[in-house]
Amino acid sequence: MDVELQHDVRDFLASRRGRLTPEQVGLPSYGGHRRVKGLRREEVALLAGVSVDYYSRLERGQLAGASEEVLDAVARALQLDDAAGVSGCLCKHFEGSEHR
Repeated sequence: MDVELQHDVRDFLASRRGRLTPEQVGLPSYGGHRRVKGLRREEVALLAGVSVDYYSRLERGQLAGASEEVLDAVARALQLDDAAGVSGCLCKHFEGSEHR
């Protein structure tokens, strides 16, 4: 996968993660100050049912071997609609990636 595609995937997932708060997805928000805007990677991984390491690799654009089920779980965790779902969006937008 080329570097530009990895950057696109990273930007897409990070921007979607930044749009949600823990309260919006039913998670408690501990402490008053958060270093990141939106959800933390750990929170997305928890919601998607994958490890933090696995989600972090996906967010770095390493989609090789990622199943449609995992990408759909990430899409649900990020509350993406069908048109913007990770598996649909990434497969359509980034055709030719190694993910298939």
